[in-house]
Amino acid sequence: MAAALPILAGDNGLTRYLEEIRRFPMLQPNEEYVLAKRWREHSDTDAAHRLVTSHLRLVAKIAMGYRGYGLPIGEVISEGNIGLMQAVKRFEPEKGFRLATYAMWWIRASIQEYILRSWSLVKLGTTANQKKLFFNLRKAKSQISAFEEGDLRPENVAAIATKLGVSQQEVVDMNRRLSGDASLNAPLREEGDGEWQDWLVDDATDQETILAESEESNNRRAALAQALDVLNERERRIFEARRLAEDPMTLEDLSTEFGISRERVRQIEVRAFEKVQQAAKERVVRVEAAARPLRLAASDHARV
Repeated sequence: MAAALPILAGDNGLTRYLEEIRRFPMLQPNEEYVLAKRWREHSDTDAAHRLVTSHLRLVAKIAMGYRGYGLPIGEVISEGNIGLMQAVKRFEPEKGFRLATYAMWWIRASIQEYILRSWSLVKLGTTANQKKLFFNLRKAKSQISAFEEGDLRPENVAAIATKLGVSQQEVVDMNRRLSGDASLNAPLREEGDGEWQDWLVDDATDQETILAESEESNNRRAALAQALDVLNERERRIFEARRLAEDPMTLEDLSTEFGISRERVRQIEVRAFEKVQQAAKERVVRVEAAARPLRLAASDHARV
């Protein structure tokens, strides 16, 4: 599959590469299904090639989200393409979801493994929380409008540490290390004709991303509906009225409806929330267990 893909010849070839991958047509759901079946059942490399090339724009869009780590964007895209090819190899169209939804995890996993290897996080540790901090610090800063250069203000450090579940010192250390990233305003060439930010992928959401986000939203709704099944009729009514409704009912209204005290309604609400939370956690454990072999395969491949 890799042999016939467009070649990204260094960062200076980014514009040409983006133009080339835009020429590959998007696939309709039925086309994608047929091609995936041909690949799985007959090892049809032409079918696999069409599946890969039709999603190269998705890889480029995801890769641009990691452009702030001071690494060659060409290398980041190449690693993402490896993740895409792994996804195509393992994609099972019979399960009913689109390739873009399945491939997004593989693409991100491959890129993140590359970034972690390149950054040598040994000095800062390699725990799950520290990796989470590494990849989420910028987003956390933007959410609290902490755009200033240099060290964060103490209140911002505390807020980010609490949100990401790490120590305040870890936030300070990581922010200082990431502050050395290459600027998006750095010129592409020595002559200074053009900046990195001038050549980024169009910010307009593409079809694959819209589809993946829609399916993710549907999955969350399905997970919540499944978790609600652990509640009895009264618990569910109170939980939905208090926690899910756009205009939540008051304890007084619900106490009148059920003929019980407001305190009893509150107790039922708290208990219902705990039951739903536990059911959701158990579902996450099951999903994680099912996905673990895929994560290990992606990690092993990224180390090769």
